[in-house]
Amino acid sequence: MSALLESYAAGGWYRAEDETGEPILDAATGEEVARVSTRGLDYAAMVRHAREVGGPAIRALTFHERAGLLKAVAKNLGEHKDALYALSFRTGATQRDSMVDIDGGIGTLFSYASKGARELPNDVVVLDGATERLGREGSFLGQHLYTSRPGVAVQINAFNFPVWGMLEKLAPAFLAGLPSIVKPASQTAYLTEAVVRLVVDSGILPEGSLQLVSGSAGTLLDELGEQDAVAFTGSAHTAGILRNHPSVLHRGVRLGVEADSLNCSILGPDVSTDDPEFELFVKGVVTEMTVKAGQKCTAIRRAIVPEAIADAVVEAISARLAKITVGNPASEGVRMGALASLAQREEVRKAIEALRNSADVVYGDPDRVDVVDADPEAGAFLSPVLLRARPGAVEPHDVEPFGPVSTVLTYGSVAEAIELAARGRGSLVASLVTHDPAVAREVTLGLAPWHGRLLVLDRDDAAESTGHGSPLPVLVHGGPGRAGGGEELGGIRGVLHHMQRTAVQASPDMLTAITGRWTTGSQRTVEETHPFRKSLAELRIGDSIVTAERRVTLADIDHFADFTGDTFYAHTDPEAAAANPLFGGIVAHGYLVVSLAAGLFVDPDPGPVLANFGVDDLRFLTPVKADDVIQVTLTVKQITPRTSTDYGEVRWDAVVTNQDGAPVATYDVLTLVAKTWS
Repeated sequence: MSALLESYAAGGWYRAEDETGEPILDAATGEEVARVSTRGLDYAAMVRHAREVGGPAIRALTFHERAGLLKAVAKNLGEHKDALYALSFRTGATQRDSMVDIDGGIGTLFSYASKGARELPNDVVVLDGATERLGREGSFLGQHLYTSRPGVAVQINAFNFPVWGMLEKLAPAFLAGLPSIVKPASQTAYLTEAVVRLVVDSGILPEGSLQLVSGSAGTLLDELGEQDAVAFTGSAHTAGILRNHPSVLHRGVRLGVEADSLNCSILGPDVSTDDPEFELFVKGVVTEMTVKAGQKCTAIRRAIVPEAIADAVVEAISARLAKITVGNPASEGVRMGALASLAQREEVRKAIEALRNSADVVYGDPDRVDVVDADPEAGAFLSPVLLRARPGAVEPHDVEPFGPVSTVLTYGSVAEAIELAARGRGSLVASLVTHDPAVAREVTLGLAPWHGRLLVLDRDDAAESTGHGSPLPVLVHGGPGRAGGGEELGGIRGVLHHMQRTAVQASPDMLTAITGRWTTGSQRTVEETHPFRKSLAELRIGDSIVTAERRVTLADIDHFADFTGDTFYAHTDPEAAAANPLFGGIVAHGYLVVSLAAGLFVDPDPGPVLANFGVDDLRFLTPVKADDVIQVTLTVKQITPRTSTDYGEVRWDAVVTNQDGAPVATYDVLTLVAKTWS
């Protein structure tokens, strides 16, 4: 008898009291891999540990520090990929399948580590939008901000991606300040357990950040409350049970669902059999049918094609499928491995039978398959199966065969293709293969309300395309309606999804103190020492300089026009400029004003300010005419130390005014400043 998988709970590994447990079999050989049970597991202790130990430890870190830990975890897992690959074969995954799962998961950690360091502040608060002026004098303002919830993120994952499925949920939750309790599907839980062991043994994450339930979720959801969240990937049936759980209905637990999805790929009406788009479409359908043996929530279940070339499409897909070698996923040359379990194979066979009520099998035999280096009955092997729907078919829009199965449907017009796609009642992804921009726009606008992601593929983007079925950490993953209505990933959107957005109303000084970012109208500190002479350690929010004045002459304007080549009439032609209703005469170039402003506030000598790397939110508000006098007020707005360098970022609020005190330009100056300077 194989060993029981262990759960990682409340700071230690827990082996269930059950001496037997439920067996988990190798998908390709039928041999027992492990057993699973959670008998005796203290779910309440796990939730307490997450709330009282893990959560506070994570929230004590800034976003940049959390990002650094995610990067370290990714590097550590990368050093153990060979062992994970060897174990992944037992799930039925080929080398290519394992790359999608294992490398894809590690890559998601790296992506969130990078985005967290680049796009989030080195703080624990995220500002959402600009301040809103709530009073006439500017002494009463509003600011939306995001803060971390003092809760727990419970993640219930499907069997098909035991590594990526865990890491793509863990990364944004950790960045958001939430500890995670991971509950993988039992069939492939041994691979998730191996990853969790590597993370725990590394000691990189604070204790309590990550816990594991190897087996049934038991009473875990009963322990959750208002600040907690559940992210679920799985069947619509189970999602319905979760939606009706008392914790969700009555205690405010946030539930995100990714469920069944009848994804489609549409071949545009402009495509002929001789176009490169035809081959791209065929290749895409076959890829999505065979990668992970079709066990992907994003796989193409419906191939929607012009009626006129449907025969050619079926013939081309069938020819490609005939080259797919099925068998032991560890064997050389095998292109498609086994389904996750014998039970899963039976579920797919039942789905195929249901589809045959309104579609005919045109390739493959659901009851027979030739395999390489394996027993076709002991392992959960299934031939790729292609069906062609008959007119008026219903089942392809209702039945999801979660395996290497796709159905070809035909359309006569673009409107009909859109209508067929929408009959899926909401999906994670759809793809359109076309080289016609008009078709691309019409179909995209028609499909967008029904889908979380759309791929428009043609000869121009094919070389770099990541494909129909690949969720990317920078793009949202989820879909409306039947697909569950949830949303994950999407870069920093996935982090903010876990956080609480609050509108704060206060005075400028109070908002500055609360947000850690200088707010217009709050106090400034003007000292003898120029702020550019201060290191990052010495600078403080609100440090300011009010510069000397500078008269802008007609000679300045003429010289700038001649020197730069910007001879727009408003700067060079008095008669035409006078006729302009906005200017009424010659005005200075906006960039001349900004350049002169820099000359006023920059300290020229070597010092801690190392570089200017950008300008944000530049607006020209009042035209500057010849002989106007300008002056600059420059204020330290935000200080962001970088954890891995000897310098940090300083954002300066710049306001350029004229002799009447009217603002002529406002913008943020971005600089790199040394942490220390002597």
